[in-house]
Amino acid sequence: MKRLTIGLFAHVDAGKTTFAEQLLYHTNSIRSRGRVDHKDAFLDSHDIERTRGITVFADQAVMEYKGDTYYLIDTPGHVDFSPEMERAIQVIDYAVVIVSAVEGVQGHTETVWQLLRKHRVPVFFFINKTDRVGADAGRTQEEIRQQLTGDGCPITHGFADGLVGEPLREMMAERDESSLTAYLEGSDCPDFWLQAMQRMIREGLLYPCAYGSALQDTGVAEFLEQLHLLTTASYEERAPFSGRVYKIRHDANGVRLTFMKALSGRLKVREQLGYESGGISYDEKVTRILLFNGLKSQPVEQVTAGDLFAVAGLSAARAGQGLGLLSDKLAYQSEPTLTAKVQFDDTLHVQKVLGAFRTLESEEPSLDVVWEESMQEIHIRVMGVIQLEVLEQLVKERFGYVVSFGQPEILYKETIQSAVTGYGHFEPLRHYAEVHIGIEPGERGSGIIFESRCHPDALNMNYQHLIRTHLYEREHHGLLTGMPVTDLKITLVTGAAHKEHTHGGDFREAAFRALRQGLEKADNVLLEPYYHFTIKVGMEELGRVLSDVQRASGTFDPPQAMGTYMVVEGRAPVSTFMNYSAEFASFTHGRGSIRCVFGGYDRCHNAEEVIGRIGYRKEADPLYTSSSIFCAKGAGYSVPWDEAEAKMHLL
Repeated sequence: MKRLTIGLFAHVDAGKTTFAEQLLYHTNSIRSRGRVDHKDAFLDSHDIERTRGITVFADQAVMEYKGDTYYLIDTPGHVDFSPEMERAIQVIDYAVVIVSAVEGVQGHTETVWQLLRKHRVPVFFFINKTDRVGADAGRTQEEIRQQLTGDGCPITHGFADGLVGEPLREMMAERDESSLTAYLEGSDCPDFWLQAMQRMIREGLLYPCAYGSALQDTGVAEFLEQLHLLTTASYEERAPFSGRVYKIRHDANGVRLTFMKALSGRLKVREQLGYESGGISYDEKVTRILLFNGLKSQPVEQVTAGDLFAVAGLSAARAGQGLGLLSDKLAYQSEPTLTAKVQFDDTLHVQKVLGAFRTLESEEPSLDVVWEESMQEIHIRVMGVIQLEVLEQLVKERFGYVVSFGQPEILYKETIQSAVTGYGHFEPLRHYAEVHIGIEPGERGSGIIFESRCHPDALNMNYQHLIRTHLYEREHHGLLTGMPVTDLKITLVTGAAHKEHTHGGDFREAAFRALRQGLEKADNVLLEPYYHFTIKVGMEELGRVLSDVQRASGTFDPPQAMGTYMVVEGRAPVSTFMNYSAEFASFTHGRGSIRCVFGGYDRCHNAEEVIGRIGYRKEADPLYTSSSIFCAKGAGYSVPWDEAEAKMHLL
């Protein structure tokens, strides 16, 4: 018996959730098929999803088919919920990408494809809605070939009952040496061709492509059988336990549930699980194990490799976290580019609202909740306006708070372009800590990287680890706009403590002041988020598109011909290009396509204008001071950043 996790992916409205309903129905997992428009789909079980008619949460169901267990994850298709979709990719064995035979390959389809290829996930395609007016499965398959992969292989009529047809054998022979040898020798062994096809799908050499209509239940049962025959599992049950966290949720009683996949071994209730989170090591007992099927959960005593489940008892594990034998934490490509202020009535206590958003942040880490203590304000990071609308409803339903959000603004960041050394000293009466750090620019997208070159004889390792933890515990404001600093390599050079007067918080103060003092001396640079775009347009609209890109301060590569269309790839600032999709659809009348994905941060194209508009005053940011505190005559006194270096004890 094999256990596999199958992820369903699609551009919004391609019919993914309806397709999931049919799979569940054909495996007797549900008694009747639900529909999105009837608001009764099994996996769109939240009121928010049923009201809006879109998938917001990556929920799972369990299917049993011919003795095998399949965990099905229905992922969001809207770009605003891409982080939820990407986290699910980390734990799936195979992906099924649904493409509409009417609309063809759309922008989000390409985004999904790129993420699946990045993580080397085997992919099946299902061309849906073949019953609709304007549907063309052949044209859609050609779009898949041109825009996604030339290795798509049709299986609707080329593979049945485990028998690989002649056209498929030819495709396999063109892509695999052992298949070529067998083909030339005239091998007709069904087992060889089936196993070879399974292997080539698993290795990303072939991508099976079927078609039908989920709404009319055409081709779905046949596809289920093909999926069953062409997938394989290889989990080591006898090895020690390892798992990967893919989401966090809280039950109706507020108990934290950690959803994960077992990648090897077995896990039992009351066993200890070790992991590291935020620089802190944890060793916690699993108090419950639950198998989820939609909203229903079933407690079990044990799970084994390949199972998808939730546990209670882990207090700090995060999405992407490796557990057991795995100690790494995966990073995600989907990153919010907007920030918004949380607004609420004065009758609500700010700390209660903050607590609610901290809970939501544990479930959706990309929210990256920021508490501005000086202004008593809560700010969050979001992917788009639809996500804000969903959050409004979610906070009201779960916590009973009525909130709204200010106009979302571009999330800028800051970095430096020259290496400096920062010095921080914190010595009010009966406290002592001094920290010297080297700060240099890092690669774009690298975030904050810390290393220590400080000898343990100068500062013991416990204090060095403490400095590292403090530097990672929060984002740090830049000097130009007060936005987060990023892409820095910070090296602990040396530090000093006092045998009697040093407390843990002293190094927090000294490290923060050292970083800020270094930024004061550096050449600071403002960064803004960029889109990488791919535009497919007719020749008659090409000139308009190129002019629009230039007007938006973007750049592009030479246009490439693709049949009757021209394809333009390039980069443009999110601030100038975020609303271009609607304008593009208007003047092209729906012909052509545009795909925008987050392309990282780079130099801001209008830095002076942004700095002036934000009007950040660095000296009025008390939590991010660059001054140091020294002690004289039994009292502490503040020394400005440009005078502090001369007073350091270790120089």
